[in-house]
Amino acid sequence: MSSLLDKPLAGQRRALRWGMVCAGGAALAAIGLLGAAGWFLVGAGMAGMAGPSAVAAFNYLLPSAAIRAAAITRTAGRYGERMLGHRAALFALAELRAFLFARLAQGALNGRDPGRSGAMAARFGRDVDLLEDAAIRRVARVGGWTGGMAGLAMVGLLGWRAAVAMALGMAAMRFASRALAKRLPPLQAQAAQAHADMQADYADMAGPAADIAVYDLAPRLAAAMDNDAMARAERALARAEATITASQTILAGLILALIAWSARGGAPMLALGLLAAMAALEIWAGLAVHDAGAPQVRQAEARLQAMEAPQGPPPRSLSPHPALHIAGQDFAPGARVLLSGPSGIGKTRLIETLAGLRDDAPQVLRVDGSDPRALGLAGLRGTFAVMTQDAPLIAGSLADNLALARPGIDRAAMEQALWVACAQDIAPLDHWLGGEGARLSGGQRRRIALARALLAGRPWLLLDEPSEGLDRATESLLCERLQQWLDKTGSGLILISHRPAMAQLAVQTIHL
Repeated sequence: MSSLLDKPLAGQRRALRWGMVCAGGAALAAIGLLGAAGWFLVGAGMAGMAGPSAVAAFNYLLPSAAIRAAAITRTAGRYGERMLGHRAALFALAELRAFLFARLAQGALNGRDPGRSGAMAARFGRDVDLLEDAAIRRVARVGGWTGGMAGLAMVGLLGWRAAVAMALGMAAMRFASRALAKRLPPLQAQAAQAHADMQADYADMAGPAADIAVYDLAPRLAAAMDNDAMARAERALARAEATITASQTILAGLILALIAWSARGGAPMLALGLLAAMAALEIWAGLAVHDAGAPQVRQAEARLQAMEAPQGPPPRSLSPHPALHIAGQDFAPGARVLLSGPSGIGKTRLIETLAGLRDDAPQVLRVDGSDPRALGLAGLRGTFAVMTQDAPLIAGSLADNLALARPGIDRAAMEQALWVACAQDIAPLDHWLGGEGARLSGGQRRRIALARALLAGRPWLLLDEPSEGLDRATESLLCERLQQWLDKTGSGLILISHRPAMAQLAVQTIHL
């Protein structure tokens, strides 16, 4: 069992224990049901052949009552096993998922590249699901061992030779299962990687889904994503798993033949022992499922533990007013810089890399002497306030959106920031904006996002086309108020704008 689950499952001990009791009870009831049914049917048949007097003397009430009781017990036990086992696993995995996701998110915030989001999500979900299955099978495994031992005891009624054949056969089944399971890890790893790659491809296509539909590209993309590698890996894995299942079935048949050959006793006892052995071996063969799944669980645990492991030393703290180095130029705190260049040259990519939102800008960048790609969003959050082109807003009031800037913002500060951003007349602070600011125009959303950036109170302000969508009069007023705000606060400015009026806010220019 995975060590990652030990702590979460510790709080589910009661459910696990009762689930194991139910699993053991269900196994005993299943063996008792088949054994008693076999004895009853053969005994009743022999009594019928012996004549009316034997039929009258045959007690069918107790065996039939025992069969009904075993059937009810088996059903109740299986229900309890599944309900309690799944309950323990779901509660434990809820805690583990939150813990692991927090570690993953913290690593990304600290500058660790999580890779493709689709691949990360697919692998994370698959690995946690494997641990969940392992937690459930911890309960079922008790039923396998209980059933095997109970079947061995029942076969012992047929003599020591039959018991030895049963014991040796059970050992052979376990040996074969574990030996064949050693072939599975590379096949399981290939199938898991192919499956994760396919899910990541689908996740990457989800973003431009509307464009794919508009331009009728779905058939071509579906053909391009036809994953032959995954199909081959899954076929190879299915063949290997089928070999394990077949080995268990063949060995179980041989064991039953040996028991029948070496058994001692009458026909009713032979029927009891053989059917009890059949039920026990079926339950015992279920342990092969654990053997087949164990390599996948170990692989999943290794990946999740690597995710859980500390991600190296935390990034160093930046000074309260750090200097910047951008594309070969140094800028002191409080500098006002315009990024200039044609559309598509990478200006947005540069400032988003500088702020820790991405890591693919080709330019050499330094914040207080450190590469922002290594600092991560968490290390840069206190340095930069960003207003991006898309101006994201949440479903809430205007005040709710402004309060995201930092804790403890009062309404007076909100109103002042709205005034600087020329957004004081858009709506009252308590006005509901709707999801993504659905009730606002593009220019209004940008001005609210600008006010939120101003409220953050960071030493550097990164603005990406802040006046887009504004008329000239409003843009001129915005420039004037931003100029006053920058003079008052001493904040640095990195500006992207193709509008001449906004460009006047900058003192220095970087040509890309």
